[in-house]
Amino acid sequence: MRHPFAGLVALVSVLLLAGCGGGGGGGAATVANQDTSNDAIAEVVYSGPNPTTTDVQNYKTYVWDNLNSGERCGACHTNQAPSFLRSDDINQAYAQANALVDLNIPGDSRLVTKVAEGHNCWESVSSVCADIITGFIESWAAASGSVSNTITLTDPLLKDVGDSKNFPQDALDFETTVYPMLNTYCAGCHSEEAATGQQPFIGSSDVAVAYEAAKTRIDLTTPGNSRLVLRLRNEFHNCWTDCIENADALQLAIAEFSAQVPVTSVNPELVISRAMELYDGVTASSGGRVESNAVAIWDFSTGEGSVAYDKTGIEPALNLSLSGDVQWLGAYGLSFGPGGRAQALTADSGKLYDMIASTGEFSLEAWVVPANVSQEGPARIVSYSGAADSRNFMLGQTLYNYDFYTRSSVSDANGSPGLSTLDDDEVLQATLQHVVATFHPVSGRKLYVNGELVAEDATVGNFNAWDSSFALVLGAEVDGQYGWEGLIRFLAVYNRAMSEEDVATNFDAGVGERYYLMFNIEEHVDVPRAYVVFEVSQFDDYAYLFAEPFFISLDANANIGNINLEGMYLGVNGRESPVGQAFSNLSVNITDASYQPGIGQPLSAAGTLVPLEFGPGEDQFFLSFDRLANNQYSRPEAEAPALAEQADQEPAPDIGFKNFAEINETLAAITQVPITDARVAATFSTIEQQLPSVENINSFLSSHQMAVTQLAVAYCNAMVTDAGAGLPSRDGLIDSLLTAMLANGLAGNGGATIASQPDPDQPDESAANSVRDELANLHDRISAASGTSAAAIATCAAAAGSALATLQ
Repeated sequence: MRHPFAGLVALVSVLLLAGCGGGGGGGAATVANQDTSNDAIAEVVYSGPNPTTTDVQNYKTYVWDNLNSGERCGACHTNQAPSFLRSDDINQAYAQANALVDLNIPGDSRLVTKVAEGHNCWESVSSVCADIITGFIESWAAASGSVSNTITLTDPLLKDVGDSKNFPQDALDFETTVYPMLNTYCAGCHSEEAATGQQPFIGSSDVAVAYEAAKTRIDLTTPGNSRLVLRLRNEFHNCWTDCIENADALQLAIAEFSAQVPVTSVNPELVISRAMELYDGVTASSGGRVESNAVAIWDFSTGEGSVAYDKTGIEPALNLSLSGDVQWLGAYGLSFGPGGRAQALTADSGKLYDMIASTGEFSLEAWVVPANVSQEGPARIVSYSGAADSRNFMLGQTLYNYDFYTRSSVSDANGSPGLSTLDDDEVLQATLQHVVATFHPVSGRKLYVNGELVAEDATVGNFNAWDSSFALVLGAEVDGQYGWEGLIRFLAVYNRAMSEEDVATNFDAGVGERYYLMFNIEEHVDVPRAYVVFEVSQFDDYAYLFAEPFFISLDANANIGNINLEGMYLGVNGRESPVGQAFSNLSVNITDASYQPGIGQPLSAAGTLVPLEFGPGEDQFFLSFDRLANNQYSRPEAEAPALAEQADQEPAPDIGFKNFAEINETLAAITQVPITDARVAATFSTIEQQLPSVENINSFLSSHQMAVTQLAVAYCNAMVTDAGAGLPSRDGLIDSLLTAMLANGLAGNGGATIASQPDPDQPDESAANSVRDELANLHDRISAASGTSAAAIATCAAAAGSALATLQ
């Protein structure tokens, strides 16, 4: 499926396996930095006549050299028909191979499909060998100038939108039928509370969590086809008594649940297309990527098991063993939770050391979805390391930043200093992102996100200090520290620094298994073989991504005319999806002038997510339109949601506490020291975050009062210093402070007043006199102990930092 390293001479085990069936990879948990030894390998030597054409040479380089080993196909098909790996004459081997290969669509080659059906795969999963052979043929096709993976749209089988059962919004019926069995017999493993909690959490003590996890494993139409049932009946997965009896009991429970779910029929007034399921679509090309210098690739398409396979076909295979909280994604990829990691053996990881050290440059390419923007450490997305502080390279996350560490002749053993994206740019987001990190001995290090260069430096050097005993690990360090949470949808390592153009090409190629769903609309537009086509992929375990719709007719002689299309909606299982309607405001005219035969007319460059309900093999999709040519649906206006009743609030206090900016202005007004004065500005900058940020008196803390006091002292110290010999007497100082507070409207707000006139709503003059007396007593005590200046500063701070100034 992927291109192998161009021009690599295949390696073959000296100890040929008996017969044709090579042994496969295991699933044992990886021990950090475990060292193993591979079987001895030797180079295959061809001694027959030279290739007669360039195409024969390309076949030898990309297919024959890579398959002609005893552990692959060479044990049989050197002498056994079809002898496409015969070693006496490459030209005759080429002639045999041509009948088994489709260079236009490599994945359809008989060499691929035979192995995919289970014929002598050298790994434990047949699809892995099929993907590897596909990659070999793709490389041959590319070198020979053939157009590989050309997408040809063909008419799908027409289906009407059928009736469907849809899961209820609430879990009430599930709770009384299926859930008791799941909670009783599956919670030991499949719940958050379990000692070895494994997803899906179908046995969770929270019924809502269990319901969401179970939905994609329940078939409401045919309960016996539910994944929950098949796991017991066919795979004997953790049965609690007799597997067949347990499967039958669970099937009955699902049937009881299904019987309570009403049938959904499509609204007959809608203007709708014909129906499609995901696997009815035309497989979108995975080609168009630049992978000629890849030394390891993981597309995570296996979807199950404890091993993620390297798909390059370059030996040794850099397969990853999964441990801890690592889950497969239905849309290709791995989900890393707390304590999860995927790790290779040190001997296999040595492939990176050998192939990268020889070139002095490399690239990491990944499609990732960080779980959040709060991870730091940096949290390890990918690391080739020996310990938490010793590595050859690492791609990590610190909050909103990607970090790239590389050991070289100008770094320390940890790869520091690292290259990171800028804090202010907040490049890293908790969404699907394409990330490429490159190192070049001349141009330095670069980081690209979604096809754009976002960080670079001039760090160069060589890899003489690299350590060949390190191990490649995803999701954590080799010792489990600095764990990273999120999804890795694709990962590749190259022994060349990718160019900016190559990065953009691979970003544009996308990730995962994609299909073109062709929704037939010819009955509405009077154009034969007319379709609205979407590129669709399973985004994750919860949603599908519908993107970039276009109109096309497969009739080369069709006259398009002028088709008005307004308001396009996505339908799932008999009803319009309640969310994800990004095309509801679409308005476009499809015309002969805009339409290109064989290509079609784009309708939108947008994409949207639609919830996954039953799963990619069960969900049925359709389109509906407000207007399509002369057909129209009068969509009723949505009712405005009822206003929520105002909740009773706690009574608000009549007084509040000034916020940090107001306090600063108040102290400046009382002391006549400008807020720009360096003596007070430095203090304010230091304690600003310690001052109140809201005016709610209920949120006032003792730490706020400490900060107010510090700031008041700074202002008063500046005021007394500036006054010098002109500092007024005790009573003059107190009067000037209180007068300044009154003149600036500062007095009386906190329940105390300095006003002398009677006011029934304010305390009388005795309150003001009490304040004067307290300030005078304070001044006298401090003056006797520390002098007049200290007394003036303390008296000023007591007044300016009191409730008289800070409350409002």
